[in-house]
Amino acid sequence: MSKLRAEIEGEGSFTLFAPSNDAWEELDPTLRSGLESNVNIELKNSLHYHMVNHRLMTKDMKNDMTVTSMYNNLGIYINHYPNGVLTVNCARLIHANQVATNGVVHVIDRVISSVGNTIRDFLENTDDLSSFADAALAAEVMDKLGKPGHYTLFAPTNSAFDKLKPGFMESITENQEVIKALVNNHLLNSVQCAEAIMAGTVYETAEGSTIEIGCDGDSLTVNGIKMVLKKDIVTSNGVVHLIDRVIMPDSAKEVLGSKTEYTLLAPLNAAFTEEVMSQDETLLKLILENHMLKTKITLNELYSGQMLETLSGKMLRVFIYRTAVCIENACMVRGSKEGSNGALHLMRSLIQPADKTMFELLVDDGRFKVFLSLMETAGLDELLKQKGSYTVFAPTDDAFEALTKKDIALLKGDLNALRTILLYHFSDWILINGGLERGVTNLLTSLQGNNLQVKSVNNSIYINSVEVPEGDRMATNGVVHVVKNVLYPAELPVGRQDLLAVLTKLIKYIQIKFVSGYSYVEIPLSFFKKTITTTIVEVPQSTKMIRVVEQPSVTTFTKIVEGQPTITKVTEVIETEPSVSRVVVAGESTRTKVTRVIEGQPSPKKVTRVIDRKPTITKVTRVISGASTDGEREMSTETGVSKSTVIEPQIIKGPDFSKFTNFRDNPALVNEESERITKLIQAGRGGFAAANRVPAGMRRARLVRRHHKPTE
Repeated sequence: MSKLRAEIEGEGSFTLFAPSNDAWEELDPTLRSGLESNVNIELKNSLHYHMVNHRLMTKDMKNDMTVTSMYNNLGIYINHYPNGVLTVNCARLIHANQVATNGVVHVIDRVISSVGNTIRDFLENTDDLSSFADAALAAEVMDKLGKPGHYTLFAPTNSAFDKLKPGFMESITENQEVIKALVNNHLLNSVQCAEAIMAGTVYETAEGSTIEIGCDGDSLTVNGIKMVLKKDIVTSNGVVHLIDRVIMPDSAKEVLGSKTEYTLLAPLNAAFTEEVMSQDETLLKLILENHMLKTKITLNELYSGQMLETLSGKMLRVFIYRTAVCIENACMVRGSKEGSNGALHLMRSLIQPADKTMFELLVDDGRFKVFLSLMETAGLDELLKQKGSYTVFAPTDDAFEALTKKDIALLKGDLNALRTILLYHFSDWILINGGLERGVTNLLTSLQGNNLQVKSVNNSIYINSVEVPEGDRMATNGVVHVVKNVLYPAELPVGRQDLLAVLTKLIKYIQIKFVSGYSYVEIPLSFFKKTITTTIVEVPQSTKMIRVVEQPSVTTFTKIVEGQPTITKVTEVIETEPSVSRVVVAGESTRTKVTRVIEGQPSPKKVTRVIDRKPTITKVTRVISGASTDGEREMSTETGVSKSTVIEPQIIKGPDFSKFTNFRDNPALVNEESERITKLIQAGRGGFAAANRVPAGMRRARLVRRHHKPTE
């Protein structure tokens, strides 16, 4: 019909993917009618799309391979699956490698159509997929679906989203991680044509979780649910299957249907026995609350020794073993899941929160009177009470029933022997049945020092081959396993015949060795915890008044000379060499201080000349350095060549006071010298004033200080 016969009978080397008669019969009638109504163009182009311009055998066909067709050089997409199935554009090769003189023919089970669109193009151009397209855009996955690749998309239709709880999509769209997880949970990073899928095959999604693809007649199932509406929509970067349900990832599921974050520790059905279910409503509610945590904790966030708070306020301990993760007495099974507002962990049994110490458990039980009595005699009963993480294999009173009172007294009479036996029943590590690897013998170091051999068989614990009838009784400071035999290290001998006779009555599962003269060593009780109690007593703060009396080192005498008070300060420096003092007078009124330094080594002093308009306090200072600086000092101004001469103050030599230690030794001398110095100052006032005045037309010269390094 398409006039193609001449071409395929002529010379050349072709590959023809030829649809079978059944394939043409199954072709959509509208599509077939369209081809046959335009045989010279549409039909011929369609047939050319089934042809490759070279020979291609099945051995040459690789998975995810693209070959160029003879129609507009469009690609044909080949997949070669591990199970041997070969497809071209998801059409299965049912009769391959039919070699001809001018090529090869492969019979396929459907008519294939030319492909030019990507998965993104298909989503954007299909109205019934608008909800998923919006989700893919919000999740920033749409760009990926428009690029070259090899993908399988299970695309939910709009009706699939309509089945979700109202407002659900709006609530998760605001959470970028959740919406991205939802979209990626529908995407595989490989091309999976329907004809190649084997029932029960599990695939990993781009989100990281897994989905199981199966078959139900001619239909595909996802996670056991028949949901595929249309399959094998081929695009240039993969294949699309339309589904009528949303495949919800764990991270998008809600825990308890609440926005509050929780963690559910959910026991399997087998944990809810008739005895449990027969409890009253209050107790059942408490059991459930003990399996719910107040916050979201994923499996990766759990660590050994971690404390978890339940809704009921109980604290649960986490134990991490080599092959198990346990919370109190219950261990997890595989299948932990994370939801949008919580996490779910599956537990093998009901969790038993601890609320009593090991000592309280044994006392309340009533079957451990002999064991507790021996612990008290050995001074070890505190071990059952103190904080810690211990495992005790506690023998019941039945284990001691063969002993007489005399035998028990003999045991209590040898403290080292008694402690050796008792501490062999303890370990400073919490070991529960679920934490043991099945069928493997575990060595557990006892507080006595020798190892205990622990093994789990048929969900029962065996300790040194002795069965533990009751285990995993959780205490706040450890776990109690009930035994009906007294345990003893097989490698440890006994050195006394009377003690051997008692132990032989007690211990039946081993033959105890006798070594004459052997004595038990004293075991350091380093496992006892020292408790230091610190009492803080708050005492009101008191304010203390302290009076500090200091003896002044400078004595000041003041003498009024005339109308305006003049303060004269006399300074006495106690030295062996004569002191040179200077009196610098400036300004109008003058206050002169006379100060005597009574004690201490004299500090190096500098001569400071003060020139100021304001009244000046005159200082009398001793210069320790060599010669005096009598005479005139010239001070130049910065303007012109003018020079201002300042007359140095007079130097008044006082008497040598080195012979006196205090003015009080000669009061008369104080008055005499004060009067003499005052007269000299008054007599020289005119000269000082003239020296202080600045000649007309000149600025006052800036004070120049000459610093001399003092002689020490």
